[in-house]
Amino acid sequence: MHSTWDKRLFTQVDNSPLVLFRIFFGFLLACEAFGHIALGAVRKHFLEPQFTFTFIDFSFLEVLLAPLLYGLFALMGIAGLMIMLGYKYRVAMTFYAVAWSYVYLLQKTSYNNHYYLLMLLNYLMIFLPAHRSVSLDATLNPALRKEHLSRWIYWFIIAFLFIIYSYASIAKFYPDWIDLTFPKHLMKIRAADWSILQHNWAHQAIMVYGLTFDLLVVPLLLWRRTRMAAVIASFFFHIFNSIIFKIGIFPYLALAFLVFFFKPNTIHKRFLKKKNFYDQQEVIVPNYKKPLMIIATGFLLVMTLLPLRHWIIKDDVLWTEEGHRLSWRMMLRNRAGFATYYVEDKNTGDKQPVRLSDYLTRKQMAHVKTKPDFMWQFAQHLKESYASQGKEIAVYVDSKVSINGRPYQQFTDATVDLAATKWNRWKHHEWILPSQLHDNAD
Repeated sequence: MHSTWDKRLFTQVDNSPLVLFRIFFGFLLACEAFGHIALGAVRKHFLEPQFTFTFIDFSFLEVLLAPLLYGLFALMGIAGLMIMLGYKYRVAMTFYAVAWSYVYLLQKTSYNNHYYLLMLLNYLMIFLPAHRSVSLDATLNPALRKEHLSRWIYWFIIAFLFIIYSYASIAKFYPDWIDLTFPKHLMKIRAADWSILQHNWAHQAIMVYGLTFDLLVVPLLLWRRTRMAAVIASFFFHIFNSIIFKIGIFPYLALAFLVFFFKPNTIHKRFLKKKNFYDQQEVIVPNYKKPLMIIATGFLLVMTLLPLRHWIIKDDVLWTEEGHRLSWRMMLRNRAGFATYYVEDKNTGDKQPVRLSDYLTRKQMAHVKTKPDFMWQFAQHLKESYASQGKEIAVYVDSKVSINGRPYQQFTDATVDLAATKWNRWKHHEWILPSQLHDNAD
C-alpha cells in the first residue's frame, strides 16, 4: 500500500511535456553553440583578450588554442542537435554540460544570469528521462522506450522556475525601479532608437510589467482560468526582451518552459500526436527514493538560499556587487565609472599609472573600472606579470562609480594595496568605500 506522498510524487504521467522540451532545448543549445562561432563571440570573448577573467575559484582554466576552441563549440553544436533528436542523449547532454561549464567559468566579462541558468539546466537534464520517447535512442533500443515519468519531475521543474521568477521580481522592489529611475535609464542606454520607449508612460508600463510578470507568471500559468492570458503575457514579455535587449536564446528558452504548465494530454494532442499516450496512472516508487528526494530538495533549498547571501554581507549589493551573481538579480542596474590603476615598485618606491589598454579589451576595461571582483583579479594579474620580471609591486586603484546615472562617487580606497588583499565571497571588502546611494536619494 502506497502512502499519500508516494501517490502524489510517484504516480506515473505521460512524458510528452518533457519530451517536447528536450526537442526545443536541444535546438536552442545548438543555436547557442553555432551562434557563438557565427556571430564572432568565440573570437571576441576568448581569443582577442590577452587573458580572460575567470570565476575567481577557477583561475586554473586556460583558453584553448583557436582551432581547438572553435572545434569545441562546433562539437557543442552537434551535441545540441543530438539532444534534440534524442541520439546518444546522455552522452551528448553530459558533454554539453561539461563544455558549457568550461566556457562559462572561463570568462565572466559577458556574464549574465541566463548563462548560469543554462549551466544548471544542462546538468539537470542529464538525469531526467527526456530521451525515452520520440527519440533515436528509443527507436534503436526499444527496451529503453517509456511513455511516462514520475509526477514529481514536473513539480520539481515548476518549483525551480518559481524560485527564479520570484527572485527576479523581489529584486526589483527597490527605489530605483519603483520611482522609474532605472527603467528610464535602461531605455535610454539600451533602446535609444525606440522613441516610443522614451516616454514616461512607457517607463511606468515597464516598471509595472517587470514587477508583476515575474511575480505572478508561474501562479497564473498553474491556474487553468488564467493560463492562456499568462501565455500571451509571456510571449509579449520575452519577445520584447529579445528584440530590445538581444539576449540570445534565453527568451525562447523561457517560452519553451511553458510546456510544463499544460496537461500532458494537451501537449500530446497538439505537438506529438504520433506518440503513444500514457494514462495508466501507476505508482512506481524507486528503490532510491530517499536519496532522490534529499538531492532534489537540497537543490531547491540551495537555489532558495543562495540569492539571500547578500543580506549577510555589509552594505548595499547594488553598490558593492557582493552577492549579486548567481542570485537572479536581472535588469536592475547600470554601472558606469572611471578608474586609475597605480603600480608601485616596493623596492624603489616608484609609482606609475597603468595604461589599461595595454592589457585589456574595451569591455574588460569597463568592468575593471566599476566591479570589485574584476578590480581585485586585475590587481593579481598585474602582480604576477611584474613578478615574472623580477619586480615586487603594490597595486592601488582610484575608482569612481555611478549607479543608474547618479553622480559619480568614490568607490575604492585608493590607499589599499589590492595586490596584497585576499578575496572573500562571504564578507564585505573594506577597500570598497561605504555606499551613499540612499543619502543621495534623500
